[in-house]
Amino acid sequence: MLAYRGGVQLRRPLAAMAFFAASFAATASASADTSTQENAGTVGNERLKPPPLHVEYAQYGVAFAVENVISPGAACPDPATAPVKPKPCILGTGGGLTIRGGYRYPGPWYVGGAYAFSKMDSSNLYRLGIFQQLRVEMRYMPDIGYRATPYLQWGAGAVLYGNEWSAETGGGLLFAGLGVEIEVSRLAVVGFGFVYRPTLLAAWKDTAGQERPLGVAQFVGVDLILEVRTVLGRK
Repeated sequence: MLAYRGGVQLRRPLAAMAFFAASFAATASASADTSTQENAGTVGNERLKPPPLHVEYAQYGVAFAVENVISPGAACPDPATAPVKPKPCILGTGGGLTIRGGYRYPGPWYVGGAYAFSKMDSSNLYRLGIFQQLRVEMRYMPDIGYRATPYLQWGAGAVLYGNEWSAETGGGLLFAGLGVEIEVSRLAVVGFGFVYRPTLLAAWKDTAGQERPLGVAQFVGVDLILEVRTVLGRK
């Protein structure tokens, strides 16, 4: 009888010790799993960025544009070099509106088109000198992980210039520049763009009867951009 009681007394501490050991092992295992899951998202104490969401967008909007004429070319001879007193300059700095739309690839590329019109300073030779542009545009926008994304832009297009909405001359242009796009939300962006545009203008006779020879005018354009996106699909 004493042996039986001793056996019972011996087994009770052993059972308690086994219970606590099993509980400790389970707790340690759970802690290790949690630590592994947390460490899987970090490397060198830096949390990994999630992979980019490959979404296709239609992106479109408007821009308020300034067309700064840095050289009007042959349309306005330089008073310092002209052999006779030059005619009033018909092509000066102006501003207007750009309407733009295009396709944003899942990667860093954007391709689209734009129509722009600006009221230019024509030295009162025109009632309303309107400079119109129709452009094909491309942008390269690397993903840097921030709401503000710098980009490169370039393209080509055609131009018309005349009194009000008439076309007294025309030509072609090339352009290249830089910009910044800022995400206000997932489907709305604002931005700033700066471009250099050399523009070939054909010779013409203006409404005052003055001859304007063929030449290359040079512009620096500044855009304040407001655009929205429409999701087209996911890849």
